[in-house]
Amino acid sequence: MWTRIEKPLSIPQVPPEVRGVLNALYSAGYEAYLVGGCVRDHLLNRPVKDYDVATSALPDEVMALFPRTVETGKSFGVVRVLTGEGESGVEVATFRKESGYQDHRHPSRVEFSGVQEDASRRDFTVNALYYDPVDEELRDFVGGIADLAAGRLRFIGDTATRLREDPVRILRAVRFHAKLGFALDPSIERALPDCARRLGEIPPARLFDEVCKLFESGVARRIWGYLAPTPLRRALFPTVPPNDPLIDAAMASTDARVQEDKPVTPGFLLAVLFWRDYAAHCAGSDSGRGGSRASADDRAHAASAALGAAHDVITIPRRFSQFVRDVWFLQPKLEAQRPKSARIALEHPRFRAGYDFLLLRAASGELLEEQADWWTHLQTLSGEARTAAIDALTDEAAPEAKKKRRRRRRKPRGAGVPSDGLA
Repeated sequence: MWTRIEKPLSIPQVPPEVRGVLNALYSAGYEAYLVGGCVRDHLLNRPVKDYDVATSALPDEVMALFPRTVETGKSFGVVRVLTGEGESGVEVATFRKESGYQDHRHPSRVEFSGVQEDASRRDFTVNALYYDPVDEELRDFVGGIADLAAGRLRFIGDTATRLREDPVRILRAVRFHAKLGFALDPSIERALPDCARRLGEIPPARLFDEVCKLFESGVARRIWGYLAPTPLRRALFPTVPPNDPLIDAAMASTDARVQEDKPVTPGFLLAVLFWRDYAAHCAGSDSGRGGSRASADDRAHAASAALGAAHDVITIPRRFSQFVRDVWFLQPKLEAQRPKSARIALEHPRFRAGYDFLLLRAASGELLEEQADWWTHLQTLSGEARTAAIDALTDEAAPEAKKKRRRRRRKPRGAGVPSDGLA
């Protein structure tokens, strides 16, 4: 069906580079529309971040029409038209229909077709609206306008079939559910247990990418609130507790950083997610000393165990797993409040991440307020004042150290090896 909207997406709102691409396609005699999230978000009065173009022009025709292009997915009909410096540009996709999905990701068969077939191969009805900003005409073939009005997220076609084609679509559904505030169609809710099982068929490296998209979306706290009690959380994070104030605080902090356009790293959230499992391994270490009292070897083994269990489900790149280890291994040094530990922590390249992690732990109920306050105050100092504050820790620790040394000196000569066999 074709629907004309009362409040068109006016030409001045569309960036000049996008208008240029549309006009060039129109002038060459091709159909061309804005499609997907840009149309959806405009109709919802939300900021539009990206503009995608769908066209009847074949990939070779698009590449012949524009002087600078990149084949980002030519076999799937996707070409990036470069409109500025570097790789910035506009994604232009040829109308197509798909079938197969033998690898749960890529269709085994792609045919270039018309706009109605192109709409049918998309994921959600609200993402399949086509807008012609010249004629100010909106084309809706799948009931997307009705679902926008109802605040409903619904797959195009049969839900079970679409999720069998690619189980990862359930994570996209959760992300849009949180991002848009839309209710999931009941058929999606019913599919959760089967999807959770099928996620085990997805390569762990792909699941890592999808997890990053979830938690870097700006609505991580809502997403975790939805995932935590479901089979999806058990499938993706089997060792992570569903109700952990540390995770809730970290998700809220990450959302705030995204909203402020500050950088976020997956490593920090991974450190939070698997912290309890790591701490449990430390507590059960061979030395019997948990938390900050565990030996360096115990902590290394605990980190390998916790990250190894996670790695089996979502492949964690080495640069992020090392980040996690650094954050974890800094915690005893930050907790100790000893001069040597303080100096080592301050000089560590991950100090800021370790400090932020300590603050989250203190804010979520762990008895670390004194340490968190001390480190916060220390960072307001510089030069001699900072050195004096660190040196002051020596005076506090010295009496206890002297007692230990006196106890060792009282040990009788010839006592030999202690009865418990430890040197």
